[in-house]
Amino acid sequence: MSQLTHINAAGEAHMVDVSTKQESVREARAQAFVVMLPQTLQMIIDGSHHKGDVFATARIAGIQAAKRTWELIPLCHPLLLSKVEVTLVAEPAHHRVRIESLCRLSGKTGVEMEALTAASVAALTIYDMCKAVQKDIVIEQCRLLSKSGGKSGDFQAVAND
Repeated sequence: MSQLTHINAAGEAHMVDVSTKQESVREARAQAFVVMLPQTLQMIIDGSHHKGDVFATARIAGIQAAKRTWELIPLCHPLLLSKVEVTLVAEPAHHRVRIESLCRLSGKTGVEMEALTAASVAALTIYDMCKAVQKDIVIEQCRLLSKSGGKSGDFQAVAND
């Protein structure tokens, strides 16, 4: 296992200096699931939810969150993202929404946190929009699916759904 990069020799948290790193194209994908009652999911699918288009709102929230990750998570660098994509798919057989995010840039540091933040905030937005209808919605399996680029190389999660 690698050493923690956000801890200095004195054991203090610090922001990693990326000034000497090589720029490369970096990409990360993350996912989250939002599990709910079949009738709640059907409202989203039908577009009959009283708050409007749940998927469109969650997609925009996820994109905005990725762009602001550095303001939300201490020690993250502000990044000039070249692409943020948030895809939401209803999975009626499992009573859930699958959220997948993609973040990409050409830069000196990775975009894993941005992808995870996008998926997380999209999931939270679905909860927020649906909580009046159902309070026991569950957000689960928020995780990194893959990353590419950078010194640490590529990563691909093992499928588990």
